[in-house]
Amino acid sequence: MAILVEPSVSERTPSPPVTRPPQPGISEDWLAVCIGLLVFVLSLALLFGADILGWAVTTAVWTSPAKALAPASKAYARLPALLSLLGTYLFLLLLLLFGAKALRADVKRFAKGFTAIFAVSYACWFLGSWAYIAATPDKRQALGIGWSLNLTNESGFIIALLAGLLVGNFLPGVSQSLKEAIRPELYIKTAIVILGGYLGITVLDQRRLASAMLFQGLCAIVCAYLIFWPVVYYVARRYFGFSREWAAPLASGISICGVSAAIATGSAIKARPVVPIMVSSLVVIFAVVELLFLPFLAQHYLYTQPMVAGAWMGLAVKTDGAAVASGAIADSLIRAKALAASGIRFQPGWTLAVSATVKVFIDIFIGVWAFVLAWVWSAKIERREGEKVQARQIWQRFPKFILGYVATFLVVLALGAFVPGLVPKIKASMGQANIFRAIFFVMTFFAIGVLSNFRKLWEEGIAKLAAVYVLCLFGYIIWVGLLISWLFFHGMLPPIVKG
Repeated sequence: MAILVEPSVSERTPSPPVTRPPQPGISEDWLAVCIGLLVFVLSLALLFGADILGWAVTTAVWTSPAKALAPASKAYARLPALLSLLGTYLFLLLLLLFGAKALRADVKRFAKGFTAIFAVSYACWFLGSWAYIAATPDKRQALGIGWSLNLTNESGFIIALLAGLLVGNFLPGVSQSLKEAIRPELYIKTAIVILGGYLGITVLDQRRLASAMLFQGLCAIVCAYLIFWPVVYYVARRYFGFSREWAAPLASGISICGVSAAIATGSAIKARPVVPIMVSSLVVIFAVVELLFLPFLAQHYLYTQPMVAGAWMGLAVKTDGAAVASGAIADSLIRAKALAASGIRFQPGWTLAVSATVKVFIDIFIGVWAFVLAWVWSAKIERREGEKVQARQIWQRFPKFILGYVATFLVVLALGAFVPGLVPKIKASMGQANIFRAIFFVMTFFAIGVLSNFRKLWEEGIAKLAAVYVLCLFGYIIWVGLLISWLFFHGMLPPIVKG
């Protein structure tokens, strides 16, 4: 699959994204909704006593490879781990073969390509879950190790990206053979649909805390969407000369919630697929960088204000996994420092809970922001003089997979709110669905790598793109996020454990 390249990143006449000749059939947008909703519905069967997806393979952070894989549900505990992995592959292959047929793709070539993509991607995910790479400081003791790189299992995304870059740049024959199944947008959009349900259960888990911090959560949203976004967009346009096509997804990726926001924004403004793909790569890389040092800064300077630290992790770290991991690390480090320095024993879990809650509040509004941008681009940016913007134009721009994302979120929220007794089962079902979300994510980054030709990336402005990211993230967003966190969470302390 070739990436279309421009001579420069300067302003251009907008055009719809094209990665392959248009074909009749369902769009990848709607196909992602269908696949994501199917996985979501199958997972909900657990609420009625039918454990349909419990055989799906989970990958724990491991020190012994033999103990890394296991079925998701205890009901399938006797199922050998390799059979669980094989079943997961066959299930996804079957789903995506139906999808390939709906897309009018070459089904046989898709099957061969997908098999290779799944194998390499899952191997990367497995390697990224090795304890010496993935374990965070609060998990080392339980794993019996003295050190680790602290990268969380999201390091599997980076390994997959590097593997894809190797294939795309040095193995052109292999890259060509995988062409039919290299569909990063299909994979990531499907993952985002499933993500909605996972966020819903996160809200239910933290509903008491979320209710108490509603105002602060809304302030976080205002911070991310109305303060961060315009500044990053302006810097990218004014000082680095990026076109709107590049500046908008970059602003969303840096200032809101990373990969999901970049993909949604790219779809809303009809950017070429290469744009959100490149932004997504930077998001994951820099999220790992933040994970490595922000919790330790919080320990040193914010050990008397754990809630401020948690909100800061949620606002500053751009991927969900890294943000929650940062909250968990900060929680452990701050409690240890507060006890040693002041003799105060904070109740565990509150810094992590604030981090997760703030992150969820921000994530929820991806759909709203995608609609706003679809309207702005239709009514203001690309409207011809004298032309009246019709609802149909906005609908054509609106990324349809966002509808699936919102639907899964609202269904989980409604079920938990109206039938509280179902919450434990809902949590288990979303845990099973989340297995497939992680696999779709890691396949996305392998596919991104395969599509990323170094020469073309340089022509597209990858160095300048990274420069904007570094400047805005480390020169502005992290510190303004800290200020906002301090203003709205200062003085709000976790319960103190007596004795």
